[in-house]
Amino acid sequence: MTETARSFPLGRRREDPREEDRRTLAQCLTQTNRQIAQAYQGFNAVRDPDLIESYVYEINALQSRYAYLLRRLKELERAAEQR
Repeated sequence: MTETARSFPLGRRREDPREEDRRTLAQCLTQTNRQIAQAYQGFNAVRDPDLIESYVYEINALQSRYAYLLRRLKELERAAEQR
């Protein structure tokens, strides 16, 4: 009787989905932080009231997004600590 060799996938093991989520959230936080800095640069460079207003809305929206992402990341980390 011949034995069948087990084949294992080469490369990295599939990581925990929560770790993937954490990494994705951290990347989104970094990207959003960059976007906030860019919006502030734009805000500081314009003089037109309409453009100023648009940058204020953009900055507020990005700050809300940042707060949401940070909250989600903290929730994920708390859940991981409880396990």
